[in-house]
Amino acid sequence: MTDAKLIKILKVFIAIGILLLLLGHYLLSYAKLPETMGVSGMIISAACIAFGLIFSLPTKMYLTFLLVKRENENKRKATQFDND
Repeated sequence: MTDAKLIKILKVFIAIGILLLLLGHYLLSYAKLPETMGVSGMIISAACIAFGLIFSLPTKMYLTFLLVKRENENKRKATQFDND
């Protein structure tokens, strides 16, 4: 799998994670799901927030690692080109 394809997939996972976080916040704050459903509503809202964090945080770290690695390779190639 190429880096470009992997970066696109990671960006999709980040977007899914952020959307799940926002959905969980909406369910807790505005839809008042815990008040209408009780404990089940709290579990649903908390699960949305938890899965949103699971999707968004590790992928951000890995994506940052890939982008820094690519930038370092480009700098190394540029300095080799300048030396020639």
